[in-house]
Amino acid sequence: MPPLAWLALALVGFVVAYLVGWPAWDAYRSREQRDDNTERYLAWRGRADRTPRASTREGMTGEERRRIYAGVALAIGAALALFTFFATS
Repeated sequence: MPPLAWLALALVGFVVAYLVGWPAWDAYRSREQRDDNTERYLAWRGRADRTPRASTREGMTGEERRRIYAGVALAIGAALALFTFFATS
């Protein structure tokens, strides 16, 4: 393949990796932030539970985890294509 095709493949790969992985990461972080805001609001209103408990964080859902793994795999493939572009040009 010509070197510019490898560069185009790398750019498309990075864009697709971003489009696949970023919404899942953003949903995970916004849910975590919402949970923190709820706890702070209840503490401010004096209605927070005062008994120490383990963290109630749910973590990522299976769909979010799959999308992030797919985004990482695509980014690695795009990085390899970029490396191939530099090696062949």
